[in-house]
Amino acid sequence: MEGLEGTLAGVRETFESGRTRSIAWRKSQLKAMIEFVQDNEEKIFKSLDQDLGKHPVEAYRDEIGVVAKSAKHALSCVQKWMTPKKGNLPLLFFPASAQVMPEPFGVVLIMGSWNFPISLTLDPLIGAISAGNAVILKPSELSPTCASFLAETIPKYLDPNAIKVIEGGIDVCHQLLQQKWDKIFFTGSQRVGRIVMTAAAQHLTPVTLELGGKCPAILDSISNPNNMKVIAKRIVGAKWGSCSGQACIAIDYVLVEEKFASCLIDSLRKTMKRFYGESPRESKSICKIGNETNFKRLLNLLKDPLVQASIVHGGSVDEETMFIEPTILLNPPLDSQIMTEEIFGPLLPIITLDNIQESIEFINSKPKPLAIYAFTKDETFKKQILSKTSSGSVTFNDTLVQFICDSLPFGGVGQSGFGRYHGKYSFDSFSHEKAILQRGFFPELEPRYPPWNNFKLQFIKLAYAFNYIGLILLLLGLKN
Repeated sequence: MEGLEGTLAGVRETFESGRTRSIAWRKSQLKAMIEFVQDNEEKIFKSLDQDLGKHPVEAYRDEIGVVAKSAKHALSCVQKWMTPKKGNLPLLFFPASAQVMPEPFGVVLIMGSWNFPISLTLDPLIGAISAGNAVILKPSELSPTCASFLAETIPKYLDPNAIKVIEGGIDVCHQLLQQKWDKIFFTGSQRVGRIVMTAAAQHLTPVTLELGGKCPAILDSISNPNNMKVIAKRIVGAKWGSCSGQACIAIDYVLVEEKFASCLIDSLRKTMKRFYGESPRESKSICKIGNETNFKRLLNLLKDPLVQASIVHGGSVDEETMFIEPTILLNPPLDSQIMTEEIFGPLLPIITLDNIQESIEFINSKPKPLAIYAFTKDETFKKQILSKTSSGSVTFNDTLVQFICDSLPFGGVGQSGFGRYHGKYSFDSFSHEKAILQRGFFPELEPRYPPWNNFKLQFIKLAYAFNYIGLILLLLGLKN
C-alpha cells in the first residue's frame, strides 16, 4: 500500500506541474502510442495468442488496428478538441463574454478487461492522454501475458512520470479503489462494476462504467436467400468471430418468428462449417475460453437438463483444454440461467415468436442492453424499435461495426453501463467542461439587488421572458 500511495503521489505531482496540459505533451504521447503498436505488432500477436488464442487477423482487427486508428484520429483532432468554445449569453448581460474550456480531471484510474486486453485498455488511455490527464493503468490479471507486456513495454514509449502501469490481482484492485481518484474508467462485468461504483462513491469520484448485458438480434422475415446468407455471416461473426462470444457487444440471443427458425439454423450451420471447418476444435480462427472462471460458469449454464435438450447444434465440451464448441440452442427455458444472465461465451439461444413485433416486448422485459441488432427492411418496424426500446446503441442489418466508428459514442445505459467514449467522446469522457464568464464593472443593473419592490419584480420577469428587454430598458435609462 505504501508503494502504491507513493506511485500515486508521484503521478499527481507530475500532473500538478502542468506538464500534461500542454498540447506538445499530448501530441508527443499520442505519437508514441502509434509507435508503440507499430513497433510491437508481433509481440502483441504472441501475447494475445497465448492468453486468448486470437488469430493475428482477429487480433489486428479488434486490438492493434483499433488502438492505431484511435491514436491517429486523436492526434489529428486534439488541438481542435482542447480549444475553448464561445458561449452565447443573454443580451441582458451586455457587455460580457463567455466560453467553455475543457480541462483535464487530473489523475485517473483506467481498469482494463481481459477479453480485449490491448484495445479496451489502451483506447480509453488515448482519451485520457488527449484530455491532458495523468494516468494509472491497471490491465486485467486474467490476461497475464498481455498485462506483463503492457507493464514492461509502455514505460519505454510513454511518459513514465505521468503514465504508470500497475499489475496485480484482486488485492491490488481493492488497494487501488481505496485511493482518491479524479476519474475512474472501468470495463468489465456488472458485478465488479458495482464494486467500483461503491468505492468511487466514498470520494464522490466520477466514473465511466463500460459493462455489458444480453444484446439481442432481431431477425425479421427472410424473403431473399442471398440476404439470409449475409445475415448468417454477420450473426456468426458477431457471436463466434469476436473472442468466441466473450465480448460485451456480442449477440447474446436471437429473436425470430417460429416459421423462419429452421431456415436460420440451417444457414448458421452452413456458415459455421465454412468459417471453422468440420472440427471447430482444430480451427485457428476461433478463440479459446479466456480463463477457468469463465469456463466453469459457461459449463454450469449447460448443465441444466432442459438447456441441454434445447441444443440443436454443437454442445461438445473438452474440460482439459477448456474448449466449448460453438453451440446453438432452440428455445431454452426463459427462466434458465442462460436466458437470465449474460452468456459471454460461444452459446447462442434462438427464441421463436409468433410475430416479430413481440420482440420489442421481449427485449423490454429484460435490463437495457448495450446493443440491439435488427435485421429488417421495414422502416416502420425500425422506428418502433428506436422509439419503444432503450439500449446503448442500435445497429440495423449489421453487427459490431458501431464499435469502430469514432464518430459515434460507445457506451451503455442502465445496467449495461453509463458514460461514453471513442473519438471526441473519449476526450469528453476525461474532461471537465469549465464555464467562464467575463464582465466589466459597468453598466450596473440595480433591479438585481434589494430592497425589492414591484418594479424590480416586473423587470426580472421581462428579463427572463425576453432576453432583449433588459437591454432596452437599460438603454432607455429606466431604473428605480
